[in-house]
Amino acid sequence: MAEYTFFTHPMSRGQIVRWALHEAGADYAQRVVDWTSKPAALLQANPMGKVPTLIHHALDGDRVITEAAAICAYLAEELPGADLSPHELERADYFRWLFFAAGPVEQAITARNLGYEPKDPRAEGMAGFGSYERVIATLESLFADSREWICGERFTMADVYVGSQIDWGLTFGTMPPKVDFVAYAERIQARPAYKAAKAIDNALIAEMKK
Repeated sequence: MAEYTFFTHPMSRGQIVRWALHEAGADYAQRVVDWTSKPAALLQANPMGKVPTLIHHALDGDRVITEAAAICAYLAEELPGADLSPHELERADYFRWLFFAAGPVEQAITARNLGYEPKDPRAEGMAGFGSYERVIATLESLFADSREWICGERFTMADVYVGSQIDWGLTFGTMPPKVDFVAYAERIQARPAYKAAKAIDNALIAEMKK
């Protein structure tokens, strides 16, 4: 039995977690979910019925982890051999940008795609992410010191999540093609684990389209 059971769909945020699994070197078995007929095992593990959902078959019993950013952070800690967790001086950047991408970035892009944008300061305050423009400008400031990765010179699991958001945003036009975003995405795409994970999901997508 694999150490992890991975519920996913290739056209979902499951792509983020598959990449994380490959970066961490995890032993996993996939369960591809049909949108119209979700398996009982998924609904039992995650009543939301959403993917990605990960079950860690640990020695002390099964552990359920949901939410892509949380899964990324969990895998980095549970599989330390890949050295993807933050070192002491990297912790502030690691947690700041991991959760900025999971919160304001995700919210701002979703809100814009759904046709909602705060129109006044009060609405911006209530929305939490402020505005799409402020989110993009803040994300761009991450690279103001010409850093290569989120925590500086070393790739961490924060790059899997933040990198996925930027890569996806550039691919589907939900983020502007800023020079630093494009260069970062190119570094991300060159990683062997990224290529391996994408190949699996692309093959699944191709099979579904037949």
